[in-house]
Amino acid sequence: MDRKILLSVLTGALLAFIGIWLLLTAFPDERAGIRLYPWDVSRSAEGQVQVFGLTIGESSLSDLRALLGDEGKLSLFAETHDDGADDAFAVEAYFDNVLLSNLKADWVATLAVPQARLAEMYDRGLRASKLASGSRKVKLDPEDAAVLAGMPIRSLTYLPWKSLRPEDIVGRFGEPARKFPEETGVVHWLYPEQGLDIARDPDGGVVIQYLNPEEYERAVRLLEAAEPPANG
Repeated sequence: MDRKILLSVLTGALLAFIGIWLLLTAFPDERAGIRLYPWDVSRSAEGQVQVFGLTIGESSLSDLRALLGDEGKLSLFAETHDDGADDAFAVEAYFDNVLLSNLKADWVATLAVPQARLAEMYDRGLRASKLASGSRKVKLDPEDAAVLAGMPIRSLTYLPWKSLRPEDIVGRFGEPARKFPEETGVVHWLYPEQGLDIARDPDGGVVIQYLNPEEYERAVRLLEAAEPPANG
């Protein structure tokens, strides 16, 4: 290559690098130096769970997307009851393989949307598929999906990729107020003050749920209702 051309290319590359560096300096990453960990849980003045810089029941799906830098996969689920009761609907946003504060995890956010509104969205759904559980999964109309971006998070589930030993959980979250074992071998570590339900399987796989008081109490009631009767 001609020497003059080579120098011109190198000079252009250097100027481009300097320009990018100046741009990054002028607009620094707001998350630089910030660490958001799953065990740093607090309560707002109203008693709402606060974690990862989010407030459950107040922060929206858009807030979560901004935090994770990912749009996630949004789905509407419908469960039909055999007793003739109305269908039950739930809408979730799923984020897989997210790295935050050097911790890799999957995330699931359930949104707070009235059942009647979800029923209307279900009717406008583009495609439905039946799951092994018998529930139906619906692909949302794009306009409905856009509306859901502004809806508040009802509950947040954090699924770390790393297995955790019991001593790991105690070291980070403290001793639970109660442990609730299931027949499957899964043990729920319950922390009512923090609104935490940490479900750990025998292999160390963990699912962490963050729930505001009403949702937490409902989750505990469901666990107790599923408990088999005592022998005797």
